Amino acid sequence: MIEELRRVEPGRGGITRRRSGHGFSYWSANGRAIKSEHMLGRVRDLAIPPAWSEVWIASQTNAHIQATGVDDAGRTQYIYHPRWRDARDEEKFVRSLAFAQRLPTIRRRVSLDLKQTVDGRRRAMAAGVRLMDRAGLRVGGAAYAQENGSFGVATLQRRHVAVHGRALELAFRGKSGGAWKVRVTDELLRDYFTSIPRTPRTGPAICRAVREGRRTRWEPISDAEINNYLGDIAGHGFTAKDFRTWQGTAVAALSLSRSHRSGVPEPEAISEAVDAAATWLHNTPAIARGSYINPRILLLFEQGVVANLKRQPDSAVLALLMD
Repeated sequence: MIEELRRVEPGRGGITRRRSGHGFSYWSANGRAIKSEHMLGRVRDLAIPPAWSEVWIASQTNAHIQATGVDDAGRTQYIYHPRWRDARDEEKFVRSLAFAQRLPTIRRRVSLDLKQTVDGRRRAMAAGVRLMDRAGLRVGGAAYAQENGSFGVATLQRRHVAVHGRALELAFRGKSGGAWKVRVTDELLRDYFTSIPRTPRTGPAICRAVREGRRTRWEPISDAEINNYLGDIAGHGFTAKDFRTWQGTAVAALSLSRSHRSGVPEPEAISEAVDAAATWLHNTPAIARGSYINPRILLLFEQGVVANLKRQPDSAVLALLMD
């Protein structure tokens, strides 16, 4: 019988880790050193990074969170029970299908809001969502930009965006220091970016004009505003993260379809699909496969079932997964 998972609150009870010589010692909540080889073996199996500080480990093997710690960047990280993670991943991909069904509605609304020039705030938020849709950018946040020098849609600066004819060229440092260099051909985005000042070059690229007497001040649009706008037009509480979850799956699925049509062998085709998703997302192949690609498209490919390339791309992938 499978043991039911138990929700726990990290930091309460459990086991703590302390430096000891060239390694670590582990201590129970009542202050006793843990000597049990069985318990120490379980801790080793969790593979908690040595660099983490303030490590807490659940004492129960069925805890939904198995361990937490603080990484070098000061962020709290979590190690979940595998069954909890699998359940969350399944929910994530079900949610992704619902998001894909809303994409036509999202895109129509964004196009309308980009074409109008009366509501500058709404137009700027639409530009942000369009960038996520067309180029796979993260939404970004002020804290990341200030602390790590990494940028996303909400924190892009004017120096990061160049307009060449109908195309935009984006060049900036993204999350984890990854370099982004993306070209997007989109007339509505071109029109938006040519409507804002080019200086100062460190000024916000996604912004709105605020009149103060005879002067105009350009105010940035925050990640929260962009997420709220997306949730408003899409419904169901969708956020910027849902774009990238769907995009990872869609890019991989379309790559598999092209490989199937060209007769590429299975292992090579899967590797190429994962690499294509990783390139789009600006992640490693391991992260792309583990966090963004719905595993069902890989299983379907192994059975010879792929998306129909004659259909609109997102619709083709959605039909594949909903069948």
